[in-house]
Amino acid sequence: MFEKVRDIIVDTLSCSIDDVTLEASLADDLGADSLDAVELNMALEDKLGVSIPDEELAGMKTVGDIVAYLEANA
Repeated sequence: MFEKVRDIIVDTLSCSIDDVTLEASLADDLGADSLDAVELNMALEDKLGVSIPDEELAGMKTVGDIVAYLEANA
């Protein structure tokens, strides 16, 4: 699951694949702002066929948070 999420993040945020780790902060390490978060959510939903409620997304601060949510809910 991490590899799928990593690839979507790299495509959506145009960041380096080396920067995307489970511990990476979406805002601090990867430079995602609120618009990027919405785009990332849409990309995850489109490519993985899942739906992440906005209130859940707001609590996800790291790549690991997203992976953990998807593993528990996908």
